[in-house]
Amino acid sequence: MARFLLRRILYAIVVVILVTLIVFVMSRLSGDPRTVFLNEYTTQEQWDEWGRQWGLDRPLIAQYFLWLGRALQGNLGNSLRENRPVWDVVMERVPATAQLALGAFIFALALGLPFGVLSAVKRGSWWDYLGRTIALFGQALPPFWLGIMLILLFSVQLEWLPTSRREGIPHFVLPSITLGWLTAAGLLRLVRSAMLDVLDSEYVKMARAKGVGEGGIVWKHAFRNALIAPLTYAALVFVAFLTGAVVTETVFAWPGLGRLAVESVKSLDLAVLSGVVLVLTALYVTVNFLTDLLYAVIDPRIRLE
Repeated sequence: MARFLLRRILYAIVVVILVTLIVFVMSRLSGDPRTVFLNEYTTQEQWDEWGRQWGLDRPLIAQYFLWLGRALQGNLGNSLRENRPVWDVVMERVPATAQLALGAFIFALALGLPFGVLSAVKRGSWWDYLGRTIALFGQALPPFWLGIMLILLFSVQLEWLPTSRREGIPHFVLPSITLGWLTAAGLLRLVRSAMLDVLDSEYVKMARAKGVGEGGIVWKHAFRNALIAPLTYAALVFVAFLTGAVVTETVFAWPGLGRLAVESVKSLDLAVLSGVVLVLTALYVTVNFLTDLLYAVIDPRIRLE
């Protein structure tokens, strides 16, 4: 167990370093960050002073290790656009993205899990066809199109829900559905497939032969043993909500990390972009690590050693 934990921690450190290095190098391909401040009054002395102040006069690899060393000390630098610490800029957006991700995750679970189980248990019935139809449309509809259509229907035509911004609970409904619809469809198909495999297994047939009730077979025997793959998918998807909500946050003008990353790219605020990537990568690696540990809790057959 100790060797497993140590190995996973080392892998996590390597992943974080590689991801931040790739993003750091690619961000520099778009040009020197100092060009954001250029105007007709900029002098060579000012240009050189900016380079010394922000470390931009050094080789690229030296700039990266300088940034990484400061990041390990909790200093992500200052935002070129807002002229304040990157950590403060990023942390201001975390609650909005976390709330949106939680709403989308709850929607995906509420739709995907029960319909996945029903489709498997009621195989060939209208419940099964309904579940497969939801999965088909869920994976076929692009999030940006779905978000716009939801706004047109529920905000413009029916006037039931607000179009954008982050205020009360009604403002969470449309963004959560838009972000969680694709995941709900994938989770539904995954649960259905896993449940069908388990329901056709020999120990389930034995349980039926011994007179175990259908409810006990479905939830105690089948559902728990079919939960490994959906658990992995759900855990990684939750982090993907945090890292990949760019489209949804843009459509609904949601002040989250995805929108902050887009704004940072447009304004060449590379310090903020690197900070966002570092925070999101750390979250992704942490959740992936915790998911591996949960395997042994759900399925005793798995031995992490």
